[in-house]
Amino acid sequence: MNALTLPDIAAQSSRQALPLEWVGMCGIALPISIDGQRLSAKADAGVSLDDGEARGIHMSRLYLALERLEQEDLTPELIRETLQQFLGSHDGLSSNAYLRIHTDLLLKRPALVSPLAGWKTYPVSVLVELKNGVFHVELKIDVAYSSTCPCSAALARQLIQQQFIDDFADKPLEHSDILGWLGGQGVVATPHSQRSIAQLHIRLDEKIGRFPLEPLINEAEAALGTAVQTAVKRADEQAFALANGQNLMFCEDAARRLNLALKRSDAVSAFHLRVVHAESLHAHDAVAESRWNWRQA
Repeated sequence: MNALTLPDIAAQSSRQALPLEWVGMCGIALPISIDGQRLSAKADAGVSLDDGEARGIHMSRLYLALERLEQEDLTPELIRETLQQFLGSHDGLSSNAYLRIHTDLLLKRPALVSPLAGWKTYPVSVLVELKNGVFHVELKIDVAYSSTCPCSAALARQLIQQQFIDDFADKPLEHSDILGWLGGQGVVATPHSQRSIAQLHIRLDEKIGRFPLEPLINEAEAALGTAVQTAVKRADEQAFALANGQNLMFCEDAARRLNLALKRSDAVSAFHLRVVHAESLHAHDAVAESRWNWRQA
C-alpha cells in the first residue's frame, strides 16, 4: 500500500486574488533573555502575503524560526536575522516581516532611605519590522509613578492657613504651641495624589546594538522624581511623602519632563509618550501626550 502524500492546502491558489498586509500568529509563548535575565514572553509573528494568488503563508516556518530567540540574548541584530529567516522561508510570497514581543522586565529597586529593596515589573514590548528592506526597532515601556496635584496642594495650604488664623487669632504665638498645632489638629487638609503611568513608545536609533531598557527606565524615573516603591520602612514612606510634596505636577508637567529626558538619550531617535494620572478626585483620568520626530520616523 502506497503512503499518501499529505495535503498542502496553503499551496493552493486563492479563490479571491488579493494581497494581505499581515498574516501570522499572535500570543506565541516564548522564553527570552534580555541582558541575561530569563523572561516569559508572548510573541506575535507575521509576514505580508504579497502574492494575491497564494492561499496562505507557512505559519509553521515562522514558529520554528523563533526557536533561535530562546537560545541567545535578545538583540536588534538577532531579531533582524530572525525576520530575514521569515522572508527566506517565504521567498516569492512575502517582502515584509514583523515581530512583536511582549514581556515584563523585572528590576530590583532600593528603598529611598532604608537598606530594603524589592522587585518591580515593567511591562515591555519590542516591536520590529523589516519592511521593503528597511529595519525598524521600537520599544514600548510602562513606568509607574506617583503624582501630587499642584492645585489640591495650594487649596490644602490655604485651608491650613485659615485654620491657623482661626486658632491663633487672639493668642500669643508660642513656639511650643505652634509646633504642637502643626503636629496635631493644624493640618486640616492634605493634597490628593494618584498612581500614574508613563507609556513610552520609543523608536531606537539604528546604531544601538542592545535594548537599553533599564537605562531608559532609569532616565524616565529620574525625570519624574517619584517612582512607586517596593519594600519600605516608615522612614522610606516619610521620604516618599517629602518627595511628593516637593514634586508637585500636573500631567502636562510629567509629559514635558519625559519629553526633555528622552530627547537627551542617545538611544532614542523618535518617540510618542503618553502619561495617565488616574485621578483620586475625579472619576476620569488626566492625560497628556507628546511626540518628537514621530511623523518623520
